Amino acid sequence: MCAKVLVVEDEEAISHLLAYNLEKEGFSVATCADGDDALTAVDEEKPDLVLMDWMLPNVSGVELCRRMRMGAETREIPVILLTARGEEEDRVRGLDVGADDYVTKPFSMSELVARVRAVLRRTAPALAGDVASFADLVLDRQNCRVRRGKRDVHLGPTEFRLLDVLLQRPGRVYSREQLLDRVWGQDVYVEIRTVDVHIGRLRKALNRGGDRDPIRTVRATGYALDETYAG
Repeated sequence: MCAKVLVVEDEEAISHLLAYNLEKEGFSVATCADGDDALTAVDEEKPDLVLMDWMLPNVSGVELCRRMRMGAETREIPVILLTARGEEEDRVRGLDVGADDYVTKPFSMSELVARVRAVLRRTAPALAGDVASFADLVLDRQNCRVRRGKRDVHLGPTEFRLLDVLLQRPGRVYSREQLLDRVWGQDVYVEIRTVDVHIGRLRKALNRGGDRDPIRTVRATGYALDETYAG
């Protein structure tokens, strides 16, 4: 599963350039042009990283970053600020409100992509490459293969995507609604209980042969991969 990047940039030419180059590098990209729309998009798109301009209409990038850090669902989403401001005081201010990195215009696309990958390696390492692992589980995105220890695990497409999401942040509890959005998409109507059915299938495939269950059920909330459960 590729990382989802939200680009918040009011200059249309720059927004298109960023989206084109990030998609070419394998990222999934959504865009918006002002701070108010960005607040909505963060909630709806649930991006893995936000790349935003400092100077935005309505709500500035710095203020948007501050508000994200105050929200329970958004405080962990990494943020890279883009700006023409190059003074040390401005950089410090951006980092003080919770930005993970700071890129000054003009910049090269290769540098920007490298910064995006570097931030993802720190915040969501499972999204930064083709292989994700946890305990004795290994998921190969490029070849669509899963192994547990020395055993191949055969999964259907939905179970593969579910495991991929859980592997991105082991220990994090994903609600059923979040799993629906990330695995099935926001434009598809699926009953909430469908998540439980596919988690059951995923468990059955992972736990053959007496292996310990790596998936923790959090009552009335959702699911997580948990070190204490893994074999």
